[in-house]
Amino acid sequence: MPGGKRRGKRPSEYATDGVWPYAVMDELLGARVAQAVARALAEAMERQKISANALAQASDVNRQVIANVLAGAVWPDLLTVASLEGALGERLWPDHLSWPQDENGNRAQPLPEKIRRQRDLETVEREARRPRTS
Repeated sequence: MPGGKRRGKRPSEYATDGVWPYAVMDELLGARVAQAVARALAEAMERQKISANALAQASDVNRQVIANVLAGAVWPDLLTVASLEGALGERLWPDHLSWPQDENGNRAQPLPEKIRRQRDLETVEREARRPRTS
């Protein structure tokens, strides 16, 4: 299989915690880049208030392909990303080489502050519900 076994899983299946496209991902850089593209696409569509149907018409990318990229169900190809960027007038491909590295040298896109705060609250709530053993 081209790309080895890594393409046998959908990008969203590399999420280890949280909800796509803001999930914590395992170390596979390609999955992290696919997540960043999906996140940038969702945020651009929201900012511009454009539907998948309207974007499909403007970009000549099938609406289902757009939905699949947003859901992390497919590995977005260069033609798809370039066509979506052209129609939106925004960059979707991340500058992944500038992402901070963790202690193992793996790069990850920083979570937006809003999502980081929400995750912190969810963690506190989850800990508060956890039964205490003494």
